[in-house]
Amino acid sequence: MTEQRSGLAVGMTVFAASMLIVIGVLHALQGFVAVFNDTFYVVGAEWLFQFDVTTWGWIHVVIGLGVAVAGFYVLSGAVWARTIGVIVACLSLVLNFVWLPYYPWWAVIIIALDVFVVWALTLHGRDIVED
Repeated sequence: MTEQRSGLAVGMTVFAASMLIVIGVLHALQGFVAVFNDTFYVVGAEWLFQFDVTTWGWIHVVIGLGVAVAGFYVLSGAVWARTIGVIVACLSLVLNFVWLPYYPWWAVIIIALDVFVVWALTLHGRDIVED
């Protein structure tokens, strides 16, 4: 007996992959802003995690490109791609938590999107693959 794929589950997985691509591009753009204009971001509260804004920029660029590439591979539905998608979404989540003092509202939005991506890929990821 074969199980039927849920259209909602497939849609959520495709949306999660699309969000990975968008999150990655936004990370990279945010990073380029920090690299080329390091006075744009101003640290509000003093936190334990203090890095140079240009360093943060390069971190965002590299992680962002990795997240976007993972999003493209998640569309294939392969188990390894979904696993990498969950890993980079978790990495993005942690990166944005540490980025909170620099751009808090944006970081919280990306954290929420990362949580959705992890949830969708772990719960419904296999539904995108046809039997």
